Amino acid sequence: MVQKAKILLVDDRPENLLALEAILSALDQTLVRASSGEEALKALLTEDFAVILLDVQMPGMDGFETAAHIKRRERTRDIPIIFLTAINHGPHHTFRGYAAGAVDYISKPFDPWVLRAKVSVFVDLHMKNVQLHEQAMLLRRELEAGHAHGEGEQSAGGLLPELSARLAAAEEQAEALSKELAESGGGAAVSTAAHLERKLSGLRRALDALQPGASEPKSVESRQG
Repeated sequence: MVQKAKILLVDDRPENLLALEAILSALDQTLVRASSGEEALKALLTEDFAVILLDVQMPGMDGFETAAHIKRRERTRDIPIIFLTAINHGPHHTFRGYAAGAVDYISKPFDPWVLRAKVSVFVDLHMKNVQLHEQAMLLRRELEAGHAHGEGEQSAGGLLPELSARLAAAEEQAEALSKELAESGGGAAVSTAAHLERKLSGLRRALDALQPGASEPKSVESRQG
């Protein structure tokens, strides 16, 4: 049974959290609430999230400050952040969001379908990332067991091509998404493309390291946010 992805919803207003849950419930993933930046950072200490929806205007630690803390932590710095704001302060305010590490910046009221579609993309990529990681670790264990019995290359010959094909499919999807974002001209394009490239290039390097005769493979886990 495939484990559901976790989506972190951060907003100080309960009614806004309820609205987000109503919009995203159709994705059938695990929605986790946080009513402050501090609460969000606490949740990120122990849980892995596919994407974070972060309100900008919050008392105390606002969205920008919360994002800065998230990006400073090695464990969480690659988690996509979508900023949500009720006030449009113009280009400077939007730029500050991207500078803080957001992959997208959406003003309220937003189109529920658009928000759900954006979140869905990052959930899909996260699930592929998790699956590839698990398969890579399984392959590594099988290779180690196979080498102990002189069957390492035979085992790799059957599993590596399939794993490589799965990764190629994820790379193709990410390339199409990056192209779409670039054509839309949105400020999130560069940040989103760079995020996807880091994720997939890390997986590709780890997979290449599993090839027979390659040096000791590095853990994919160390490259995840």
